[in-house]
Amino acid sequence: MTQGTQGTHGTGAVTAPGEIVERALALSQADGCVVIAQESTTANLRWAGNSLTTNGLTQGRQVSVVATVDGAEGTASGVVSRSGVTVDQLEELVRAAEAAARQAGPAEDANPLVSGTGFAAGFGDAPARTSIEVFKDFAPALGEAFARARAGGRKLYGFASHEMTSTYVGNSAGLRARHDQPTGTFELNAKSADMARSAWHGIATRDFADVDVAAAEAELEQRIGWAARQVDLPAGRYETLLPPSAVADLMIYLAWSAGARDAHEGRTVFSKPGGGTRVGEKLATLPLTLRSDPAYPGLACAPFSMALASGDTSSVFDNGLPLAPTSWIADGVLAALPASRHSAKLAGLPAAPDVDNLVLESAGADRSLADMVASTKRGLLLTCLWYIREVDPQTLLLTGLTRDGVYLVEDGEVVGAVNNYRFNESPVDLLGRVTEAGRTERTMPREWGDYFSRAAMPPIRVPDFNMSSVSQAS
Repeated sequence: MTQGTQGTHGTGAVTAPGEIVERALALSQADGCVVIAQESTTANLRWAGNSLTTNGLTQGRQVSVVATVDGAEGTASGVVSRSGVTVDQLEELVRAAEAAARQAGPAEDANPLVSGTGFAAGFGDAPARTSIEVFKDFAPALGEAFARARAGGRKLYGFASHEMTSTYVGNSAGLRARHDQPTGTFELNAKSADMARSAWHGIATRDFADVDVAAAEAELEQRIGWAARQVDLPAGRYETLLPPSAVADLMIYLAWSAGARDAHEGRTVFSKPGGGTRVGEKLATLPLTLRSDPAYPGLACAPFSMALASGDTSSVFDNGLPLAPTSWIADGVLAALPASRHSAKLAGLPAAPDVDNLVLESAGADRSLADMVASTKRGLLLTCLWYIREVDPQTLLLTGLTRDGVYLVEDGEVVGAVNNYRFNESPVDLLGRVTEAGRTERTMPREWGDYFSRAAMPPIRVPDFNMSSVSQAS
């Protein structure tokens, strides 16, 4: 078990993050100051070959100070972040941020600091924590899955992680805000005894109470069975069913690439020829809605903006800005682009800060992936995407690989596994070609789950998904 350094008094008593924020603000000599203290604990389990290999609990704290200094030409900002900061080291941290601000030029994103205490509940209390106890029901179920896999000649590999991060934000304008964020992930990989066949299943969770290990292992058993028959198919365009995990990876990249400023300045697929953005333009033929909501059931996230650096869609001056439910695409029409107060003004759009979850829905859709397989004459069924990289920002063309199972569907049944492919597709272009979307469900993105795990997506049907070349990846 690894334990990170905590802020302490000289007596060794742990200082609560809220007090760290208050002390740092009291030390500030700048015109403005924002302090963000984040404390995290993470519990994890790992296993290989049907046996647990490691488990542990880690914890740590990071303190970030944003100093703002007014000048004749504007307001400058400086940001310094450090981990393992003690109370005795706070003044040095605050002075370092002030020095960085004085050395910087005017910040183009300068805005009045956010005020208010609407999110201040629990600001003076101890941070929330996780522990290995989060796995008290999960671990026995995992042991039972090991036994079933062993009896069936399969080997299970994977890991489970649960992190609890408490974030405290305060500033010199009177803002006080706190948020506790649980983040859990479970990834299970099954392999045949000869290691020639592989299948993957992932789940994102808040507390592991909703993780059905037996159901996940049963799905992998079925997929390993499907792969007993191998079919070689060439590259080409195929009718393809993408499960929610694969859809999530594509939509997350779309959201990350949708900054209002870059679009307004002509650098992305969301730029309008001749100037401006494509907001108001129809992107999808189906009534698809891509949205974010801090209060979405099972995907709840911070209801206020948090930024340790300024960028296209974020600003350190916006820390504490309330977040509202936002539709990025509404019934197929591009409705909003992520934007800080500054970039929104540049683009002539409403401010729309990033929200840490993403949901894609199709109005009235209620069919499951299994239902969609059953109505497929001939096509491919994917498991997940991997190694996704951008090829062309002007079209948002992405390339990547399929992984852990591509299956051939004929007359409504899976008849075998086919080789892996490299694909070339734009998620924006795909939205205009999707012919069916199923029921939205919470899912675990395979590629981006380490950075963005709060997603709910439907399975989708694409009539001509571009498998550009055969891949030897497994």
